[in-house]
This record gives sequence, structure tokens and C-alpha cells, in this order.
Amino acid sequence: MFGIHDLPLFVLSGLLLNILPGPDSLLIMTRSATQGWRAGCAAALGIGAGTMVHILAAALGMSALLATSATAFTVVKLVGAAYILWMAAGLLMSKKKNGADAPAALPALPYRRIFAQGFLTNVLNPKVALFFLAFVPQFIGVDAPNKALAFVVLGAIFNVNGMLWCGALAVTTAKASERIKLNPTVSLWLNRATGGLFVWLGVKLALSKQT
Repeated sequence: MFGIHDLPLFVLSGLLLNILPGPDSLLIMTRSATQGWRAGCAAALGIGAGTMVHILAAALGMSALLATSATAFTVVKLVGAAYILWMAAGLLMSKKKNGADAPAALPALPYRRIFAQGFLTNVLNPKVALFFLAFVPQFIGVDAPNKALAFVVLGAIFNVNGMLWCGALAVTTAKASERIKLNPTVSLWLNRATGGLFVWLGVKLALSKQT
């Protein structure tokens, strides 16, 4: 449907990426621990809104480029494969962290400001835009009738999965009544497992034949 392929792999990859600790997760955990689950969810909603901005902007930009020819679409996919392999190398070479990324206490803020904080943290991060440009096209067929629509659909699926994870993280952190994070060993092996998945995905793309 919509020219999308390997949807289960896309969902799995998206879930792994959302679970990986990062600035968004730390913001949600900190706000939930200091102000309760509602504050954490406000941050999550802001992050989700920022993600949608990246998705829509990328889809519009991609549609102008990719509507020109199948060759242009193939070039984007190959560049994306190289970027995914670069990310995989970083994940595979990651080392255990011993509390350096523990969230710091923050002053209480109104929910609307927490939302804005989450939004700006995400929308002003150019790596997020680059990620969507590199990752999402891998799951869109070169003969897709509407590549921009397929891009938005996949982006929305990724964002919904991310929001579900962020909401669960906010509630869990608030109920625990302390700043929690993944065990360093678990985080390390999760990074490596995701890196291995990305290596496979990048090689699969690089060796695939376009129809």
C-alpha cells in the first residue's frame, strides 16, 4: 500500500531507535521525575510536534526531487544507505556510560513551556531531518505512485510509535518517583544490536537492484 515495503522491519527499527537513550528521553524523564507524568507527557507532545515538522518538511522537499526521475530517487537511497552505515559504526563502537548522562534537576515550568521546550529541542536538531531523509526512503518503492504521501505515512507511523514509548516512559518515571535510566550494560548492548540491524539494512540497500 502506498508503495511501502518491509513495513514490519520499519516498525521494529523505529521502536529500537525510540528506545535508545537520548536528549528527548532525558528531557521526558527529568520532567516526569520533577513535576509528574503530565509534565513528561507535555514534553513528549512537544517532541512529537517537532518530529511532524521534520516529516512534513522532508516529504515536501523529497517530492520535488524524487518526482523528477527514478535515478534521483536511487541516488537518495544510496546516500541514505551510506549515512545508515555511518550511524551503525557509531553504535557498534559505543562504550558503556557510567551516569554521565543522568538527567539533572530542573525548575518547575508551566506545561505550555515544557511543550515548547520539547518542540524546540527536536525541531532545531538538524540530525533529525537528516535521519528522516536517509531512513524513510529505504522503505518506499521506486515505483510508488505518490512518494510524498508514502513518506508522510511512514513518518506518522514512526511518530506514533515514538509517542507511545515517550508516554510510557513519562508514566513509568513518574511512578518510580526517581530519575531512572537504562542500565549502562543494557544500553550498550541495545546500541550494538541496533547498529547490527543498521549494517544489515545498509548493505541490503546497497546491493539491491532497482526495478
